[in-house]
Amino acid sequence: MPEALDPVIHAPARLRLVATLAALPAGDELSFPKLRKLLEMTAGNLSTHLRKLEDAGYVAVTKTHEGRTPATYVALTPRGRRAFDDYTEALDALLKGAGS
Repeated sequence: MPEALDPVIHAPARLRLVATLAALPAGDELSFPKLRKLLEMTAGNLSTHLRKLEDAGYVAVTKTHEGRTPATYVALTPRGRRAFDDYTEALDALLKGAGS
């Protein structure tokens, strides 16, 4: 039987978020506004989902300044990348009927 799908990633908005970050090379990050625009999410909704992923150790949120302007960047952590790989493997196994 395949492993259970990770409930932290499985929520549709978080799945889209993690998949977007997983498409980047390891160590790369996206700015909060760019991520918000790509996912067509409100700032509040994105923040809520990022907090859940950050609490799980799946994303790293870096707050900095560019000149006098605050800037926030988001990256998938190695743990988050592993969790996404495990999630996609479990989903693939489920779709192929493994363990039936």
